[in-house]
Amino acid sequence: MPRLAVPLTESEIRALEPRATRYCVADGNGLVIEVMTTGTKIWRFRYTLNGKRQPLATIGDYRMISLRVARAKAQKYAEMVAQGTSPVATARRDRGAESKADVLREAADLYLSTAMSGKSAEYRRTTRRALDKDVLPAIGSKSINAVTPNDIVAICENIKSRGSPKMALHTRNVVKRLYEYLIGRQLATSNPADVVSARSIATFDSRTRVLSGEEIGTLFRSIDASSIRRPLKLALHLLVLTMVRKSDLVESRWVEFDLDNAVWTIPAARLNTERDQHVYLSRQAVAMLRELHQAKLRRNFVFPSVRGDDRPIARSTLNQAVKALGLEVEHFVLHDFRRTASTHLRAIAQQADALDPASISAQGVEDPAEIVEQRRMAQRWADFVDVQIAAGSKR
Repeated sequence: MPRLAVPLTESEIRALEPRATRYCVADGNGLVIEVMTTGTKIWRFRYTLNGKRQPLATIGDYRMISLRVARAKAQKYAEMVAQGTSPVATARRDRGAESKADVLREAADLYLSTAMSGKSAEYRRTTRRALDKDVLPAIGSKSINAVTPNDIVAICENIKSRGSPKMALHTRNVVKRLYEYLIGRQLATSNPADVVSARSIATFDSRTRVLSGEEIGTLFRSIDASSIRRPLKLALHLLVLTMVRKSDLVESRWVEFDLDNAVWTIPAARLNTERDQHVYLSRQAVAMLRELHQAKLRRNFVFPSVRGDDRPIARSTLNQAVKALGLEVEHFVLHDFRRTASTHLRAIAQQADALDPASISAQGVEDPAEIVEQRRMAQRWADFVDVQIAAGSKR
């Protein structure tokens, strides 16, 4: 029995490297991709007609035809072969009718059907909205390599004139990611959005950036749906729930936690202060820490390095994880979590007619009433974050 081909993925196809001689890799159902010595990748259809193996039928250039479209064509040709008809003439006509994707509108369609396939529904929706509303009506008919930085600036200025600087920046970032994809697929030679700086479009005071409830939900739904390692997802959640500095979290040790009493004591020596800092933990935070504790591979650190030695992950690891996700939250850095939590906590405290805490942690707190209140606020904050995450999932 012939061995069945394992279906390919877009990332596997992109990773195929040229060799001294051209070679084929099968996707299944007769579809193969041929890698030329130049690095060009061509979709082909392999079939047998009337008991004889036939020459490969060409479907088209991988740069211009997505995996999804290639599979659909292979299925059509397989059905023709099953009826005793050669697909060669049809494949030739299809190639003639196939857009060369050298126009931005068609390149954007290719981008949405391939690069977006593994993204969340919300990510795809916001990307498509930016392209359909502002980018493609303005420059969709232009050749990919004819788009200039001035075109991007004009689009952003038009959006800003509607009073939406954040949307202008988001749209510029969508175009930038689109061209990064096209360059990787050898359809574009340069990125016109690269030279348009974010600061020239919209500026934000980094000392006042606060994520809205909707942005908190968007952020964590994207993180949860991503492929980053589970411990890093939990670290990002804990960073917002505990309101501590990033370095305090990533360098934390298990000896600092009393999960039964839901308190984390950060030693004064690690903080370079005179007193220990007590961080009161919500039920959600405790559950996340228990999950990490059950799965721990090292003895000391909550977030150990994957390199095998007993040390924590680098401070930059969480930043790199967030950056790699391409999140739809503009001008956001991890330090904004602390300011965001503090701002929302004040609003929550006012609604609950409670104290107005600056945080859910304190140094040397001894007043039992204040400790109780801080525990309450920690739980209210965690519940608020859960509500924001759930809100978008119901849309």
